[in-house]
Formats: sequence, structure tokens, C-alpha cells
Amino acid sequence: MAIHIRRRELLVTLGGAAAWPLAARAQQPAMPVIGWLSPGSQDTDQFRLTAFEQGLAEGAHVVGRNVAMEYRWAEDQHYRLPALAADLVQRRVNVIAAAGVAAAREGQSGEFDDTHCVPDRH
Repeated sequence: MAIHIRRRELLVTLGGAAAWPLAARAQQPAMPVIGWLSPGSQDTDQFRLTAFEQGLAEGAHVVGRNVAMEYRWAEDQHYRLPALAADLVQRRVNVIAAAGVAAAREGQSGEFDDTHCVPDRH
């Protein structure tokens, strides 16, 4: 018994099979994003940030591999903290890690829906 498949049916079948992995990949959950909020600068926070990322790695969360980071530094201009915190919230980060008391206060003030602020304990 011979099976006859028309050319169009074959192309539709092959096209659907080729698109299936793309559809499956599109359904993968998005990588969680941590927002880093600091009143300082990248230079002044390097030790703190390195320790934070090492702690994440100990919990199997590697920045760039299975968790992303958004960094916001006020560059010692504390009045910028509210706008920086609002920007992180607007970007829908999953959690805000606040470096220092001033950043933690700004991260916890306001209507942040499902975003949580975790103050740094150093």
C-alpha cells in the first residue's frame, strides 16, 4: 500500500514540525530580575555587590545564567533614589536589593505591587 502525500501537505507538516520547538521555547518562564538600588556608585559598592552576587551563587542563582540584574546607583545624590526605585518597579523587577538604609526606605515606600525590597544588612 503506497502512501501519497501532496507537496503542499508535506510542506505544511514540515513547517509545523519546525515551528514547534520555537513555540515551546517561547513558553519558557522569563528569567527573574533583581533590581540593585544604591545611594552610592558602582565603585563604592563593588565590595558589597561582589558579596551579594557570591551569596546568590551559593543559592544556585548565577547572574547572567538563571537570574538577571538591573543596577541603579544614585551616585551619592540621595534625592535620586525615589526616581531610581520607581524605574526599577516600572521595569517589573521581581525583587529590589537595597544597599543601605536610605535605599531600603525608598524601595519600601510607594505602591510597588508585587515587587519586594530586601535591605542590605551591612
